[in-house]
Amino acid sequence: MRDLPRQLTADQLAELFERRTRFVELLAERDDPLGPVAEQVAAELSEAEKLEALNAHPAIGARNLSPRSAAEQGAEADAATLTELAYLNQVYEEKFGFRFVVFVARRPKAELVPVMHERLERTREEELETAMSELVAIARDRWSAAAD
Repeated sequence: MRDLPRQLTADQLAELFERRTRFVELLAERDDPLGPVAEQVAAELSEAEKLEALNAHPAIGARNLSPRSAAEQGAEADAATLTELAYLNQVYEEKFGFRFVVFVARRPKAELVPVMHERLERTREEELETAMSELVAIARDRWSAAAD
């Protein structure tokens, strides 16, 4: 497992977070950008900046994924699961106004369906905080996996 870096460029962070956003730019200015400071920076973002960071991430079950997201989400899923995920993604985005982000951790897509149902029961504020935490967890995992 690769240690968390003391410094990363905005381009390196953009790869871990799917694209360059204000969140990425602010993290690039910090030492240890994937350490505890990541949650601190996330908490200080405006709502618009949080939405930008979350909406840069691909939807669960989407077809046009970055190579990293495709590897994380895997290709294994039946048509019924993909249909349900597409529906739940739509419901989630209509309810909260941003993309559902979850640290998949290489779980099958079918295991994410109950996670989405549970998270749909939360308040928008709770979900925004959870989604940002998940986004940071994904980036940390991607950095660690890059060394494997």
